[in-house]
Amino acid sequence: MDRYERAMRWGLAGVLALPVMVGAQEPPNLRQLFETGQYQAVVDNLPQRADDPAAIYLAVQSYARLQQPARVTVLLDQLAARPVEDPWHHVGRAVLLVSRGDFEGALASANQAVAVGAAVPEAHYQLGLVLAGRREFPAAAAAFDAAAERDPSYAYAFYQAGLAYYRHRRIDVMAARFEAFLKTAPQAPERTQVESIMRTVRGR
Repeated sequence: MDRYERAMRWGLAGVLALPVMVGAQEPPNLRQLFETGQYQAVVDNLPQRADDPAAIYLAVQSYARLQQPARVTVLLDQLAARPVEDPWHHVGRAVLLVSRGDFEGALASANQAVAVGAAVPEAHYQLGLVLAGRREFPAAAAAFDAAAERDPSYAYAFYQAGLAYYRHRRIDVMAARFEAFLKTAPQAPERTQVESIMRTVRGR
């Protein structure tokens, strides 16, 4: 299994968070926690955002990295239980179907997520993950770029786009996406991997 396949295994794949204090503090930013590899902190803080589908989606990815598939399934079922006109319903179904190896069904669900939620960055991101799982790297890269266009702070959209362009042998574009990833998530666990890829391709 190569670096890309390890990164994509679940089809899922900021600043250090300050300690959570009791009182009227702002709740921690789950994306920043995720971007610094604090996956347990993401899931620990999920109850404060139990109605936020974007938070649930981050928790899904966190539980996946914590190797807790049962919790992943529970949260995906919550997303899939949302109304069919909600893009998150289709995002949840897409991830569930990927986990079952049904990439054809997952692609249909991911496309539907984008159709009903074109403004939702995660819908495009999930479409990119499904396409990458199908090894359709040019289309996957375009989907990740669409996610980043809708949310320029979406670090992992840049990361996954970089991986897709790498497999598509678009090294120039890959470098730009990886540089954007390192800028938006300088303390991400994947930093060493990305820097290694960059050194390798620049040394050719």
